[in-house]
Amino acid sequence: MALGDGNLSNPNGRAIRLRISCFSGYPEIANEITETIQALLPCNKISRVKKQGRCFDISVYSNKLGEWMPWETNEGSKIAQNAHVPDWILANLKFSKACLRGLIQTDGCVYTDRGYPMVNFTNNIEQLALDVRKIMEDLGFRPNYSRILNDNKNFKYTVRISRNAKKFTRILGLYKA
Repeated sequence: MALGDGNLSNPNGRAIRLRISCFSGYPEIANEITETIQALLPCNKISRVKKQGRCFDISVYSNKLGEWMPWETNEGSKIAQNAHVPDWILANLKFSKACLRGLIQTDGCVYTDRGYPMVNFTNNIEQLALDVRKIMEDLGFRPNYSRILNDNKNFKYTVRISRNAKKFTRILGLYKA
């Protein structure tokens, strides 16, 4: 989830802060994020910070985040830093599935097209899209991959599961809201 809707900062110069933006209409996902962070950092306080509208941030401070995350604080956007799925996640299928699930929940969708279920992941970071494709292939699926130049002269990368999408959503525990 951090790769999709998260950001890192170091506002006090002492500890890295992770914030993951959430929509209040998906409380199950917010609870899952909180529980996962708590399992990884059992001694750290996790906060929910209200933003404008129906959104909030889940926030935690820890210098361990710098070891785990594939981008740095104060070094520019995730796009500029070419954020990607870390090798320690790619090397473990259980971690890869969890990471892929989070990426689809943040930067993807489950939908029906002409009566057929589909799963899409769309992002502006080529390496991240390639990592998503690799995880899907490691799970035994054959995703479609495309790169489109948008109006801002940036590329948009899409990885789509069109065959066996129901099986794919079951394996990842995804559901259509």
